[in-house]
Amino acid sequence: MQYPAKCQPDGESFLVTFPDLPEAITGGTSEAEARTNATEALELTLLTYVKDQRALPQPSTPPEDGENCWEIPVSAGTTAKLAFIEAFRASTMTRVALAGKLGKAEGEVRRMLDPYHRTKLGTLEAGLLALGKRLVVTIEEAA
Repeated sequence: MQYPAKCQPDGESFLVTFPDLPEAITGGTSEAEARTNATEALELTLLTYVKDQRALPQPSTPPEDGENCWEIPVSAGTTAKLAFIEAFRASTMTRVALAGKLGKAEGEVRRMLDPYHRTKLGTLEAGLLALGKRLVVTIEEAA
């Protein structure tokens, strides 16, 4: 999953905004720093959407000309976390029932559902499987 971001000069630095996520605004003193900060701002904004129980906006298509536009990928860990939380919310399963299915304590499932708690990818994969979902990872050339 990746979202388009617009990068534009802002004095001696760069401003980055996301058309699909107006709250995500960041920048940097160089394009490299702005790109790194854009990744962090994107993921934090998406996790906040989930925490606030707001629907995640689908990424729009970047403009044809692509001028001053980047596609910022969401990390595998954050993508898996978002998918797990959304799958759990869409299910009728309770945290206790999911914990039993996973052989874990309910408190661990509660942490798995906390958007800001780091959860290992394998744990999220097992949680998704228990919810009837399968995590699929693809590899692409780096931009």
